[in-house]
Amino acid sequence: MNLESQTSAVTCERRGKIFLVTIDNPPVNALNAAVRRGLMEAIDKAESDDQVEAVMLIGAGRNFIGGADIREFGKPPLPPSLPDVCNRIESCSKPVVAAIHGAALGGGLEVALAAHYRLAVAGAKLGLPEVELGLLPGAGGTQRTPRLIGARAALDLILSGRRVDAKEARDLGLVDRLGASEETLTEGLAYTQELLALKARPRPTREAKALEDTAASLAAIEDARAAVTRKSRGRLSPFKILEATQAAIEQPFAEGMRTERRFFLECMDSPQRAGLVHAFFVEREAVKLPETRQAAPRRIETVGIIGGGTMGAGIAVAVLDAGLPVVMIERDEASLSRGRAHIENVYDGLVARRRMSADAKSSVMNRWRGSTTYESLADADVIIEAVFEDMAVKEAVFAQLDRVAKPGAILATNTSYLDIDAIAATISRPQDVIGLHFFSPANVMKLLEVVVPKRVSADVIATAFELAKKLRKVAVRAGVCDGFIGNRVLAVYRAATDHMMEDGASPYQIDKAVRDFGFPMGPFQVTDLAGGDIGWATRKRRAATRDPKARYVQIPDRLCELGWFGQKTGRGYYRYTNGSRVGATDPDVQAIIDAERRRAGITPRSFSDEEIIRRYMAAMINEGANVVHERIALRPLDVDVTFLHGYGFPRFRGGPMKYADTVGLASVLDDIRQFAKEDPQFWRPSTLLVDLVERGANFASLNEGTRDE
Repeated sequence: MNLESQTSAVTCERRGKIFLVTIDNPPVNALNAAVRRGLMEAIDKAESDDQVEAVMLIGAGRNFIGGADIREFGKPPLPPSLPDVCNRIESCSKPVVAAIHGAALGGGLEVALAAHYRLAVAGAKLGLPEVELGLLPGAGGTQRTPRLIGARAALDLILSGRRVDAKEARDLGLVDRLGASEETLTEGLAYTQELLALKARPRPTREAKALEDTAASLAAIEDARAAVTRKSRGRLSPFKILEATQAAIEQPFAEGMRTERRFFLECMDSPQRAGLVHAFFVEREAVKLPETRQAAPRRIETVGIIGGGTMGAGIAVAVLDAGLPVVMIERDEASLSRGRAHIENVYDGLVARRRMSADAKSSVMNRWRGSTTYESLADADVIIEAVFEDMAVKEAVFAQLDRVAKPGAILATNTSYLDIDAIAATISRPQDVIGLHFFSPANVMKLLEVVVPKRVSADVIATAFELAKKLRKVAVRAGVCDGFIGNRVLAVYRAATDHMMEDGASPYQIDKAVRDFGFPMGPFQVTDLAGGDIGWATRKRRAATRDPKARYVQIPDRLCELGWFGQKTGRGYYRYTNGSRVGATDPDVQAIIDAERRRAGITPRSFSDEEIIRRYMAAMINEGANVVHERIALRPLDVDVTFLHGYGFPRFRGGPMKYADTVGLASVLDDIRQFAKEDPQFWRPSTLLVDLVERGANFASLNEGTRDE
């Protein structure tokens, strides 16, 4: 073994006629400037060494190359650029082999594509996920990939950002060989020796022929464009990916590379990239809490669930999917049978769509056990109640849990609004009580608000976050108040929406403006989907404590009084005929709105879509600031994560607090003060927002101040 050179990030050594180049930049071998420079130097050394006949690229540790170093984003670029590195690899006069294990993502796959031959071993994951960060592959990914595997397969890979395993990569043509074992070094050296024995020559990927059928390639572009137009409202990078891939079809390689780079830099400079990178980081920061650093989680081996309705069944599916046993409690056998049926319906749907086998379904359901007695929960480590949203009902449930649950069992409530401190105070072990607010459907929605009452133990909080991880949920720490983080903020911006409706904007215009902003649905569509009766029950519950000076719009109550609760009743703000889930505008609703305006003495005025969004977002941001100021959310990032994963906030905007920083807090505050001239009771600027503007600070500065270094 002859050691030729070594840097901190790339090592080179000669193995006979093979020049072995190892990327060693823990933890994921990210392509920072040192790695890029090391790769350039390695190829130059291989070229100049007469004893070298082939080059092999391999990653140290658990990955080939995990991608670009995201920490370099937004900073002045350091040479060499990744496109230059990839072009240098491809232009090497000696065959270059990439031996791939672990992650070969983004720039890592682009490096592999620049090599002349590729081998992957079991466990490898290959992908071009730049779209998830508002970018496109910027080092030949949109040019080499379609030339190698065709436009349709390349677009599926790049637009989805999905990762493929070694076998699928071989089936697609991304790699040439599957390793017979997981010994990447051994497999890679053997493959390279085989190529040398065959006198294989360099095979530049740019010369691959998968785009020769121009008509079929352009048809793939148009099909993908139609899908992107439907699914990626407001997004920049998916459309730039389409244009760059079309350039691969219509332009020579060098020109296509310049086109790709121009689009890459446009995306890099876009606020969408900043928003998506923010979303990427804050999801990881949300789990970094004082309690999760202070205490180890308790054991979780069995979960009890009280209630087999829609929410209880959804939670049960999430727990079963995590591989944990479930004990479900219902008040009688009939209710228990319905609860089991709700769960089985989910799995039957997966079986029907061939996403699960019948045997796998049976195996999952074998972990489910039902009972009508609380004593069956005696061995459960975590017990989650998902019963009717009524304080007396929940207190009765907790009294039973206090009686039967073993010492150290975690007692969780799935309440959306109720006072968890008050629930905890009714039993002898308040330190074990926590809120786990799932979002419906609980087996689908990613968000889990972990609601922290005053007397709960730190290890209970740590266990809640550990459970969220097992359930593949995005957990956010929330304090106790009416609605916690998400529903408390929702109540305020939803009220602002009702004000606009009563003042002259139609619900249909508001919904369209919000969708055009990037939400998947408008607020009135969401109400119809969830059921108008849910909000109606909340309004009636709060009626006794409502400030008589606060504006109260009665239009939603009028619809509910008619039994128009949305999709489940066929009518809400929209009309749903023949079981349709897509609503049509309803002139009867507009007539009710007109009558309510007359009753309230309001002369309707017109709203622009831009004003609708300014009011919608100002209400959301202002209450988000209040939530942070009161420590219901520890940091602005917790509000962002809540809305990204629980309320459909457009990911490319980063969340409401990130969006506020993007448009400027002073601008948001100016809007609130302007709106307050009409309604000073509702539009009261948050103390935190005012303070940040006066100090010239922003919400990001508060995130930085709490970050665990």
